[in-house]
Amino acid sequence: MDRQPEISVITRDGTVVNPAASAAAQRVLRNTYLLLSATLLFSAACAGTALALALPYPGILLTLVGFYGLSFAIQKFRNSAVSIPLVFALTGFMGYTLGPILSHYLKAVPNGGSVVMTAMAVTGGAFLALSAYAVTTRRRFNFMASFLVVGSITAMLLGLVAIFFHMPTLSLAVAGLFTLLSSGIILWQTGEIVNGGETNYVLATVTLYVSIYNMFLSLLQLLGFASRD
Repeated sequence: MDRQPEISVITRDGTVVNPAASAAAQRVLRNTYLLLSATLLFSAACAGTALALALPYPGILLTLVGFYGLSFAIQKFRNSAVSIPLVFALTGFMGYTLGPILSHYLKAVPNGGSVVMTAMAVTGGAFLALSAYAVTTRRRFNFMASFLVVGSITAMLLGLVAIFFHMPTLSLAVAGLFTLLSSGIILWQTGEIVNGGETNYVLATVTLYVSIYNMFLSLLQLLGFASRD
């Protein structure tokens, strides 16, 4: 049976739209947001459980091993049904690591509850605004890709230096950098989904989740420092 030719439509502004490709991109976007919502709720439940039980922080080395190990497994099985449980394992583990951090801010930082709620509200608002901008404008942000990759690697290395050598000023600078990078990654990833550049909603979910997680932690650190002054 002959394959039917794909039909494209030219809009008034001259943009060429392929309805079939657009429908596929919408499915990926819908599935990404559904899975992201579920993992954020699951991660929040794990964080709340760790907070209520006063569970200890696993340490930076175990956190990195767990994060990169599960991320590698998700990448390897991204087209398999196994990828979904792995995503929940990753987000649940990251939620667990968040519990002791929240406990510290609630107990040791002045107005800790307000700091946590503000960081959460700003993170949620920023994600919704950035996602809405990428979806409504349908822009691609490929020009940011190289900068985001290099910037993320640099920020991670500087963050490790700040942790191991106890450099609070550098740590704050890294937090600010991660906030900007996370915003850029949310724009870039959403733009890729909308325009068909990302067709795997599992990988898209992980990318967006990690960006939200990093943004929240960075804002928590910045706001916590500001509240001490």
